[in-house]
Amino acid sequence: MTPFIARKRVEFCETDMAGMMHFSNFFRYMEFAEQEFRRSRGLSVNWVEGTGHYGFPRVAAKCDYLRPARFEQLLEIAVRVVKLGTKSVTFGFEISHEGEAVARGEMTSVCCLVGTGGAVDSVAIPDRIRQLLSE
Repeated sequence: MTPFIARKRVEFCETDMAGMMHFSNFFRYMEFAEQEFRRSRGLSVNWVEGTGHYGFPRVAAKCDYLRPARFEQLLEIAVRVVKLGTKSVTFGFEISHEGEAVARGEMTSVCCLVGTGGAVDSVAIPDRIRQLLSE
């Protein structure tokens, strides 16, 4: 599967005194790229279908840092669906600058139905969503 590519420039507020992007922002970049990936397929991380309000809260996230990302660099974030389970989806990410890998990570989310009163129950990913994620 060819990865989806999102691009984002490192902003000053995301860096430390040395001009390097703070480690926590890599997770924000992965989440940004995932949202762009979903949008490109007409999806979102939460939606209303029928009488149900669905979402994909995170259950796991990891990132391996390979080299610093610096202020004003344009980063490319490649997104792939690594695993599509019955209730969960795991996205893999490679963040690079000018063809050199900067970081690699994964995020896993579980499809949930949010009930009245805020109760959250995991549910099978609806077939329509599953199809769009696997294209």
